[in-house]
Amino acid sequence: MYSEDYDSPRYSGRSSEDVYSNPVRAGKRTYFFDVKATKGNKDYYLTITESKKRMEGDGSFTFDKHKIFLYKEDFEKFADGLRDAVEFIRAKLGSIPQAEEPAAQQEEQDSF
Repeated sequence: MYSEDYDSPRYSGRSSEDVYSNPVRAGKRTYFFDVKATKGNKDYYLTITESKKRMEGDGSFTFDKHKIFLYKEDFEKFADGLRDAVEFIRAKLGSIPQAEEPAAQQEEQDSF
């Protein structure tokens, strides 16, 4: 799936509980929004993973990862909290610089 951010042992251990995944590349970080099924596939939950590539002293690379699990009963409160925090930052800074997107992605977004 995302072999550049998952070392082989961990990646091969991923289960079929993955339902949907959306990587968002943002500078030196990648955020993964992964929808997973609970045991028995009776419900879904969301994991959000921040992955940052880091160079070791020997020249090899590792990935620092931080993950949160978000359950459906918390979606609205989480979204509200995120929206409030972003609006606060926008109000204080006036605007938030947007990352440049490839033309194809921008055209796709403009069509909505």
